[in-house]
Amino acid sequence: MEQTRIIPPGEGDSDNRTQGMTDAGKTAMVGAYRALEMECTAGNRYALSDESSRDHVLIQLRSAPNVMGRRLPINLALVVDRSGSMEGEPLDYVKRACGHVVDLLDQNDVLSIVTFEEQVDVLMPARRVVNKTLVKEHINRIEAGNTTNLYDGIVVGCNQVASVTSAGYVNRVLLLTDGEPTAGIKDFSSIVGQVAEQKSRGITVTALGFGPEYNEELMAGIARQSGGNYYYISRPDLIPEVFRRELESLMTITARNMRLRLNLSRWVQLRQIYGRQPSFAERHAEVGLVDMERGSAMSALCELEFAPRPAGVYRVLKAELFYDDAVSGRNEALAEDVEFEFTPEGELVTSGENPVVKQELEIAEASRNLEKTVMGMKTQQISAMAATSELEKTLSILLDQGRTAEAEEVRQAIDSIKQGSGEAEKTLIGTIYTLDQGKRKD
Repeated sequence: MEQTRIIPPGEGDSDNRTQGMTDAGKTAMVGAYRALEMECTAGNRYALSDESSRDHVLIQLRSAPNVMGRRLPINLALVVDRSGSMEGEPLDYVKRACGHVVDLLDQNDVLSIVTFEEQVDVLMPARRVVNKTLVKEHINRIEAGNTTNLYDGIVVGCNQVASVTSAGYVNRVLLLTDGEPTAGIKDFSSIVGQVAEQKSRGITVTALGFGPEYNEELMAGIARQSGGNYYYISRPDLIPEVFRRELESLMTITARNMRLRLNLSRWVQLRQIYGRQPSFAERHAEVGLVDMERGSAMSALCELEFAPRPAGVYRVLKAELFYDDAVSGRNEALAEDVEFEFTPEGELVTSGENPVVKQELEIAEASRNLEKTVMGMKTQQISAMAATSELEKTLSILLDQGRTAEAEEVRQAIDSIKQGSGEAEKTLIGTIYTLDQGKRKD
């Protein structure tokens, strides 16, 4: 196998948008934009001063739609299930999908390929994508095996990504499986815990579940702990399209390694950040956010509890966002204060509700309703008719709030229940995850 030198990202860049510019011009161009904008909105202009109360703060992030400069190079591991159930058409489409990935990458990117059944094999160690024909020859040699050693497949794939030591890459593992773990370490907590550990090393795992037999809760848990994406792939012929969609999103990342910190003022407690699990310190809470692509938006909705206090205007929190700018390469930070006016007049509180925050709260509650419906279906505590009724209510809410993509997924789940195909839960787990991420195209 040919030897390939790992070149630091950016070496040899020749983006035509910066060609011919002086170094000072390039610096000015980069300095003229911010990858992200942040806006914080109080759920109400007013809060009660003479008794305990609760309200919300909405934090909205927007990514610049047009970004000058190069894209970040990608350090990608394809981790592919080749257990016996993948034999035939599924594995053929996987090979085709991997070939499409190779076509989209260039010589600044790094690719490794790992396959797993009972054993885990490094089909191609991490190397620059120079000889695409040779890479595809390796892919075409993938053959089906026996059982499914998911845990070790993840570990080996992440180790391949970690073997390339540079902070300038987007580090990602694409994990595709069609079944439950049947070999090696199989329990949920160990697998998800391993993924969380890899996240601390800067490696994100995107989970792709194929067919009717994989564990959707496990795959969504992998994505959630890692900050990656989750996809349900119902048919073999859809595999290449999902691979392409994921890779193209990686190529448009403008902000990564994002952390949101909420610095809480006196007399304020954080009850929850909807759909997220923050870590708490004495007077602040912090949560990691997924990477943002060009032209995307993201929201985080916080529920706060206020203790009584003298009437007046108070800052209730300071929101700080820390992230790596993918174009400039700099560590950036944004900050904004959030204030409420505390008053004993209940009429003012009633009249001061912000409609945008109210809409986001309805979306968050729709996600929780989906979660309850899925749990009821899994435990057979609700009938198919009752599940359909609940989903139709959620569908209406999502349509009212303009979440058409997620509404369509709920509609597909309703059709699946009516047809008895068993795909509803896998679809809805993905919908819940998308809503909890709070991300959408702007």
